[in-house]
Amino acid sequence: MYIRQIIIQGFKSYREQTVIDPFDSKHNVVVGRNGSGKSNFFYAIQFVLSDEFSHLRAEQRQALLHEGTGPRVISAFVEIIFDNTDGRIPIDKNEVCLRRVIGAKKDQYFLNRKAVTKLDVMNLLESAGFSRSNPYYIVKQGKINQMATAPDSQRLKLLREVAGTRVYDERREESKVILKETESKREKIEEFLRTIEDRLQTLEEEKEELKEYQKYDKMRRALEYTIHDRELKETRKKLEDMDNQRKNSGAEQEKLRQQLQKAQESIKGLSKEMKDIKSKHSQVKEERDTYNMEQQQLLKEKNKLEFTIKDLTDEVLGDNKSKERAEKELQKLRTTISQKEAELEAIKPQYEEMKSREDEAQRE
Repeated sequence: MYIRQIIIQGFKSYREQTVIDPFDSKHNVVVGRNGSGKSNFFYAIQFVLSDEFSHLRAEQRQALLHEGTGPRVISAFVEIIFDNTDGRIPIDKNEVCLRRVIGAKKDQYFLNRKAVTKLDVMNLLESAGFSRSNPYYIVKQGKINQMATAPDSQRLKLLREVAGTRVYDERREESKVILKETESKREKIEEFLRTIEDRLQTLEEEKEELKEYQKYDKMRRALEYTIHDRELKETRKKLEDMDNQRKNSGAEQEKLRQQLQKAQESIKGLSKEMKDIKSKHSQVKEERDTYNMEQQQLLKEKNKLEFTIKDLTDEVLGDNKSKERAEKELQKLRTTISQKEAELEAIKPQYEEMKSREDEAQRE
């Protein structure tokens, strides 16, 4: 397993998205002039993999964001893509992408573009060999010189940390604490057992008293049973009387219910008939209004033609042909008017009948 690619954006001196690749599977060297971002590049790797940046406060997260000219950076991320062809990371993929995103109020991890918890990431790194108890898979600048110039006691302590023996010392201390707590619990349990024995002796004395109480209680319950049995018989008799009354009232109620049902059905029939009559009345009323409008229109045309004939007669007395045409048209309009009036007269009785049926239905 090795790092294949690193993507940085908004982190420290890396404002724009920067893709750093390819990486060799064995040795890689990062060179550059002062201020080119070498240290921040290694900080970015520690930011994702090291335990140093696991608990960040708001001001610490703000310090990791890029600060420079231009718009303010509100979030940053570092993404490390691992080559997992050897299967060291327990994920069934040849490429594993681990990203960490921070902002003023957020700190999130993403594994293969899916959000995961910090604990999941730490467990995944632990299973791949990145132990938090042995954090020497990242050797910072000056650590080698510090180890070379350190006294033997510190060097031995460092070697124990590298070898991971400190974990067992810590676990031994934890075991001692647990053993001490167990001893304390054992003493409390023994004291509790003594209390239980005293309580058992008291209960034996109370047992005799309870037997005497049960004897008299049995007699009391027998008397109560006799009284309740007598009351139950009287109550059953009253209940039978009430049931007979209810049956008699039930027959009367059934009769009234049938009458109510018939009345409701009659009302439904009348409502339906009234609805039909209203519908027919509306249709007849619309036809009557239509005929009235046509009659008014024809009367207007008749008057107009009469005035036209009069004007034409006054202007052209000798034009017999025009007069004949006008008279024919007038005759035709009169015939149409007569027909419409006859139709109106024919429909009036039907309208009156519908009107009377509607009034009768409303009264019902």
